[in-house]
Amino acid sequence: MKIFPAIDLYAGKAVRLFKGDYDKMTVYSNHPEEIAQDFFNKGARCMHVVDLEGAKTGETPNIDTINKLVKTFNGEIEVGGGIRSEAVIEKYLSAGVNRVILGTIAVENQNFLVSAVKEFGDKIAVGVDIKDGFVAIKGWTEKSCFDGIEFCQKMQDLGVKTIICTDVSKDGVMQGANHQLYKTLSKKLQLNVIASGGVSSITDVLRLKETGVYGAIIGKAYYTGAIKLDQAIGVANDDN
Repeated sequence: MKIFPAIDLYAGKAVRLFKGDYDKMTVYSNHPEEIAQDFFNKGARCMHVVDLEGAKTGETPNIDTINKLVKTFNGEIEVGGGIRSEAVIEKYLSAGVNRVILGTIAVENQNFLVSAVKEFGDKIAVGVDIKDGFVAIKGWTEKSCFDGIEFCQKMQDLGVKTIICTDVSKDGVMQGANHQLYKTLSKKLQLNVIASGGVSSITDVLRLKETGVYGAIIGKAYYTGAIKLDQAIGVANDDN
C-alpha cells in the first residue's frame, strides 16, 4: 500500500481544514516545499496536494507553489482542487504533476469526465467525497443524488483508474478511518482506491492495508505528530 502524505494549499501556505470548513483553518507552514522535502526525507515517494483556493475559483492560484513542490519532491504528485477545465489539467501536467483529481465536475458533467479520461488516461483520477452515504460536491457543502459506492462503480465503468475516496465525517477529526467502506470498495472494484479521511494512527494504516486499498492519505496526523511518517511507510510496505 502506498502512503500519500498531504499538503493543502491556501495563499501559498500549507494549511489544514476541519471537516472542510474554511473558517476552521490551521496554518502549518509558510513554506510548503519544506514540508515536501521532509516527506521525501522520511521515505515518501507519493504526495497528495489540494489547492483549496482553486477549489473555489476553478483556477490555479497556487501554481507557483506547486511548481516549487514538483522541483522539491522527487516522486509521484497528485493534485486536486476545483479542476474543471482541460486548460487547468494541461497546466498542472505541464508543470510536472503526475495525476490530477477531478471532483465536482466528475459528478455534474459526465461528458467532460469521459473526454478527460480519453485524452489523458490514467493521469485523471476522481475524488469521491462521501457524506451520509451520498457523494458530496462543491467543497462538501452539498449532497448529490448519487449513492457513494454506486458512483465509484460508475467511475470504473467509465474507464477511471484511480479514485480518492473520502468519508467527509472522518476528515480532520482524528477518530480513525471508515475501514468498512474501504473494505467494501476494495472487494467490489478493480480500480485503485486511495483512502482519505481520519487516518490517525499506525493501527489505522495497518487496518487499511488489510482492506486491500491501493493507498492511504495521511494529513493532520502527520502535522500533529500522531503518526510518524517513516513508520507509516514502513508498515504499509511491509509484506511479511
